[in-house]
Amino acid sequence: MNMKDFSLTGKIAWITGASYGIGFAIAEAFHAAGATIVFNDINQDLVNRGLAAYQEKGIPAHGYVCDVTNEEAVQALVAQIEKEVGVIDILVNNAGIIRRIPMIEMSAADFRKVIDVDLNAPFICAKAVIPSMIQKGHGKIINICSMMSELGRETVSAYAAAKGGLKMLTRNICSEYGGHNIQCNGIGPGYIATPQTAPLRERQADGSRHPFDQFIVSKTPAARWGNPEDLQGPAVFLASDASNFVNGHILYVDGGILAYIGKQP
Repeated sequence: MNMKDFSLTGKIAWITGASYGIGFAIAEAFHAAGATIVFNDINQDLVNRGLAAYQEKGIPAHGYVCDVTNEEAVQALVAQIEKEVGVIDILVNNAGIIRRIPMIEMSAADFRKVIDVDLNAPFICAKAVIPSMIQKGHGKIINICSMMSELGRETVSAYAAAKGGLKMLTRNICSEYGGHNIQCNGIGPGYIATPQTAPLRERQADGSRHPFDQFIVSKTPAARWGNPEDLQGPAVFLASDASNFVNGHILYVDGGILAYIGKQP
């Protein structure tokens, strides 16, 4: 094994929605492995927030405003990135949303919005970068899937439908473009400790765990929430030459939840 296979030196990586959170952690790891970082977000305020965070970490990132559900905007952005930075070697479809609404209370418009961001956007972004990857003779696409690519849960019908679809889109991109030396894989995070999930992990007034926190820890063999940093190694592996014969695979980074039926009551 050559450890240089894990290097991303000279690679250009575009991570969607990477102003903070999981996308930011992946971008940090890619930079440490040698990649040039490009990210986008939905508005200038978020891009500015991201640029400030990257600057604080000493990462010279390129930030752009782009709505990844807008095909024309994505095509224009990819052309701009190729002109200003270079051809994209690595795409991470990280941007996503969730609407926690019981299915019978959810409007079709809300359902479509989640599908648009979590499934249509990865299709649009992958479609935009694949032609240049084919021309270059190599490319990596990483779709941020979810445990909900495999499981259902109350209030997340749209999210689960989108992430299940993203799993199959991942496999189909592998099937269509693997012969062009393009590897498309997914990462399925478990429950990750981020600012968005912080309220679910706050201690109660009596010092006990939040009920949802108790539920997640009890269902996770690792007995803890994941951290964004737990996704960094898997992401670098799937972005690097070390994974050149790994294609159409979903790597679940979940502390073992999907392998565990839970304790008997």
